[in-house]
Formats: sequence, C-alpha cells, structure tokens
Amino acid sequence: MVDRETSEVSSTGLKRDIGKWGAMFLVLNCVIGAGIYGLPGTLMAMAGSFSPWLFLIFGVLIIPVVLTFAVLASYFSNTGGPILYAGSAFGPWAGFQTGWLLYMGRVASFAANVNVLFDYVSYLWDGATAGLLRNFMIFLVIALLTLINVLGIKKAIQAINILTFFKTLPLLVMIILAFQYLTPEILIPSEIPRIENAGALVLLILFAFIGFESSLVSAGETQNPKKTMPRALITMMLFITVFYFLVQLAYVAVAPSGNEGAPLVEMGRVLLGTAGVVVVILTAIFSITGNVTSSLISSSRISFTMSRDGDLPEWFGIIQAKYNTPVNSILFFSTLVFLLAISGTFVYLAVASALARMMAYGICTLALPIIKKNADEKMAREAMSLAGGFFIPGIALMVIGFAISQATLNSWVYLLGFILLGNLFYFANSQLKKKRAQS
Repeated sequence: MVDRETSEVSSTGLKRDIGKWGAMFLVLNCVIGAGIYGLPGTLMAMAGSFSPWLFLIFGVLIIPVVLTFAVLASYFSNTGGPILYAGSAFGPWAGFQTGWLLYMGRVASFAANVNVLFDYVSYLWDGATAGLLRNFMIFLVIALLTLINVLGIKKAIQAINILTFFKTLPLLVMIILAFQYLTPEILIPSEIPRIENAGALVLLILFAFIGFESSLVSAGETQNPKKTMPRALITMMLFITVFYFLVQLAYVAVAPSGNEGAPLVEMGRVLLGTAGVVVVILTAIFSITGNVTSSLISSSRISFTMSRDGDLPEWFGIIQAKYNTPVNSILFFSTLVFLLAISGTFVYLAVASALARMMAYGICTLALPIIKKNADEKMAREAMSLAGGFFIPGIALMVIGFAISQATLNSWVYLLGFILLGNLFYFANSQLKKKRAQS
C-alpha cells in the first residue's frame, strides 16, 4: 500500500515521501530478513517445543529498548536517527562513533543477506551456487536496488510495500496449514528444557529483532516523523514478535527433518509438497530483498548525515538535483556491500555487527535523560512520554548490558577494528577542514 499524503521537503533538502504505512513497512523490512529462514531448525534443536516461547520472551525483552527509541524519535524530525541522539547528548564525536558502528554493521548485514539470498536461489538454479556467475548476479541485484534508491525515496518505498506483501502472506498461509499438526502438548510444553550454550542462544534470538533502529535514520524523509516513527516502531515490533512466534510454532508442529541450512524449505515440502518448496524459496527471496532494500535506504542516509554534520567529506552529502536523493552516499554504500559480499569476509563482520549495534543502543539509551533535560518547552510538550519515568529505559540498559556480556573476544577484536577505521576517517576529515579554514 502506497502513501498518498502530500510530500514536502525537509530542512536537509530531502523530500518527505514516507507516510505512516511506508514507515511501518520500513521497520518490518529492516528487521525481518534472512534470520527467520535459518533460525527455526537451530532453535528447535536447542529448546524443542519450548522454542516458540523464546521468541515471545525475547520480544518482550526487546520492547523496553524499542520504547526508548520511540521516545528518542519523538524529539527529532531530521534525518540521522541514532547519530542525532548520541550527538545531541554527548557531542559530535560520540554521534560519529555511533553512526559509524551502525553503518559498518549494516554493510556487513547487507552483504550477508545478499549471499543468503543466492543460497536460496541456488535451490532453483545451480548457476547461483558459486563462481563468477554468482558474483555477477550479486552485482546486478545490488545495482538494481541502488538505481531504485537513486531514483527517489518514493520509488524505494513502493518497492518495499510490494515486497512486504509477498514476504509475509505465504508464511501466514503456511502457519494456517500447520495448525492441523498442532497439539496441546506442543502449544504449552510440560517443562522448560535445560539449554546448553545459553549465551549463544541469547545473541541468536536477539539478532532476529535488531535492525529497527535503521528505520529511524530516514526521519528527514518521513511525514510528521515525531508521531509517525514511534507508532511505526511499536506497532511493527509487536507484530514481528507474534509473527516469529507463529512461524516457530508452525515449524515445531510440523517437525520436518533434514536441510538444516534452510529449515523452512522442508516445512514447505511437508505442507504442500514440491509447490511448498518453491513457495518458501520465493518467499525467502522476497523477504531478504525487502530487508536489503530497507537497509540501503537507511544506511546510505547515515553517511549523508555524517557528511552534513561535518564528520565525513562533503562529497557524501551531495543531493541529486532531480530526485532529491543522497546519490554519492548510496553509491558508496552499495560499492562497499558488493566488495564485502564477494569477498566472503562478511561472515566475521556480521558477528561483530551484532555487538556494535548493541553498544550503539546503549549509547542512545544513555542519551535520553540528557536530551530530555535539554529539550525546550515546545519539544518537551510534543515528545512521547513513558509511564514510570526512566524505569523502562533502565530495563532497556539491563537487557543491552546482558546481550553485550555474551559477546566473544573475537567479536570485540573486530569491533575495535571498526572503531579504529572510523576514527581514521573522522580525524582525517577534521585535518582537512582545519587546512581549509587556514587557507
């Protein structure tokens, strides 16, 4: 469904073409990607019939974080999201660090999703398995998504709306078909299993819920963002939690065997035979494509915002005159994704990106009291408020801290590498600005 509200241009020069439905679909596609197509088999092996309830439990745990971000979003109407939140509270350096960590995390995630996309395509076409042909197809997909984004945010949102329909409806149909296999014992397990390697399980499930923050970066292209973004966040995260629960419940009820790398393919085979396999693969393709389309919209705006704030060269902030889109930021992001996707190193980066995003969540949550204190009367009056004051953000910090504590040493090494690279860009740009000012 495409929004038909009147467009306006924000103070950054970007068009406000994202309405309430576009914002909700953007959140949905930023979160639901390849994860739900790989998790069911692993979760069932680790937690059995209790695994669907893990999605509800962690969905509840992530809600305080989402609510905190909803409040933060209600204070701002410009493009930037977490960069604005951290920068407003702790200064430009903190804003840059937060933005850079999220940016690199999204590059790695995009590259990973593109490769998973072609893993599913390979079930239908052997040419997508490996080699130069696969790399060329990866290039074509990224180039097409780049073109859609350069042509304008409205074209990208229309693509997302179409993909959202195709990514959710087939899975909802299979959930209904799986009800015939459901028993009271499956729905309400008699005991809670003893789970080994619980730390890995925590990060595994939380990874399925992160990404929502990316939708906030495009607030400068959203109509009435102070109201639209919080509502979209809360509504869609609740929907996603229930959706994950039902998919996992359907998988446990059907209890397919084999094909651990693509567990839902086997569920489709049990429910609908060969047609079910094709439907699941096509749904996975639509789901992942929708996710990476949303990622390209939000992530390219991160470098645009950092350029606008003077943290990256002005080249990143150039807006294409005809379509009012940050063309250079989009092209730079797409180039990084392509190089990472064909190199294979994206796997290690994706692991560290989960830690990076949790750290960014923590910084933004700590920024809320300062932003609230510094808000003027009009801003405070229009902002969203939470019952209990800072109780919910406090719970969010506890959840974030627990997730960070589960990270491995290897993840910390890659995270420090990200931070070092970002600081090299930051300080190099600072020196260039000083030389310009002196000349």
